[in-house]
Amino acid sequence: MTLVPDAAPALRAPLVPAQQRTAAHPPAGPAGPAAGGRVAVVLGTRPEAIKLAEIIRRLGSEALVVHTGQHYDAAMWADVTAELGFGTEPLALGVGGTSRGAQLGAAVEALDAVFTVHRPAAVVVQGDTTAALAGALAGNARDLPVVHVEAGLRSFDRRMPEEHNRVLIDHLADLCCAPTATSVAHLRDEGIPADRILLTGNTVVESVLHLRPTPDRAREFLAGLGLTAGFLLLTVHRPENADDPAVLRTVLTEVRDAAAAAGLPVVFPAHPRTLHRLREDGLGELVAGLTVVPPQPPAEFLALEEAARLVVSDSGGVQEEVSVLKKRLVVVRRSTERPEVLGTFASLVPAGIGLAEEIRTALAEDPAALTALDSPYGDGSASRVIVERVRDLVGARR
Repeated sequence: MTLVPDAAPALRAPLVPAQQRTAAHPPAGPAGPAAGGRVAVVLGTRPEAIKLAEIIRRLGSEALVVHTGQHYDAAMWADVTAELGFGTEPLALGVGGTSRGAQLGAAVEALDAVFTVHRPAAVVVQGDTTAALAGALAGNARDLPVVHVEAGLRSFDRRMPEEHNRVLIDHLADLCCAPTATSVAHLRDEGIPADRILLTGNTVVESVLHLRPTPDRAREFLAGLGLTAGFLLLTVHRPENADDPAVLRTVLTEVRDAAAAAGLPVVFPAHPRTLHRLREDGLGELVAGLTVVPPQPPAEFLALEEAARLVVSDSGGVQEEVSVLKKRLVVVRRSTERPEVLGTFASLVPAGIGLAEEIRTALAEDPAALTALDSPYGDGSASRVIVERVRDLVGARR
């Protein structure tokens, strides 16, 4: 295993970490108790921060950003906000690091306290995380309009906790911002009225365009890690892959062997969850020969994606990002809630069911063929459309 230090500081400003708070001591934000009328943007993870960044920037002083603490590791959260430029320090609830149920209960209680002190005009949540569900539940309990960004995604796989979360949030939401026509159809099939559904595109497009480093900065970053373009980029963190030692062994072995056969090095930004499992289960030898790097902030990770010959990942956000960057992805999962990229930018295969063969197939394809394909997630106007409708919704409730 080659363990590479974090070269990211060369590309970002110094970080001022958010102060950690608790539900027992609800945070007093910069506008104090008179903050009513602002839009509460509730998030808890790195992907939510990335996809909500442009919405937060457009809301400006109208945004009351609340971080539940679901991602509390500096590399997964604090380093990200330095790059995104929120313009305001989030209210930090610090309820991460426990079980899913405990986090949900603690986050709802803490958010209820925040919404009591800072009565917002609306609550915006994104995606399918525990933090998003907590925000929707707390907002609904306070009779606040709830806006769900990235609504209508469905994997139809009830083994995924996220599937339960996203369905519940959609049915609680007063406005479901659906990224694609497929998502709109799912919402309509479930009986959600048309006046609660808005086709917006996906905010991931704006995020990628905003964060994507210039070629010179990308080369500087890669050089800091001792890398050159043309490697296989691997990320794996989902419970179905990381929590079962046999499955994790299969994923890492198949990826390593397929890459070696193609003469490609493997770059592995190791998620804290996966590193913990590797240590706990005595599987450290599985990453021998891989270039292991810390989790990277958004721009730096985009540089890795763009420089990769192939990406193998179980991430949902990566499935969207490759469609903007025009890269080929093998999704190592049982199911996906993002079918729009399958057959073009991505293919889907579970661990142990032909993963190595699918990697070989993807590597044999012409990467230039992807450059002419449009992203199914829109033209980069989703955040503007969503903020305009949020303001209309708030105005109609006054």
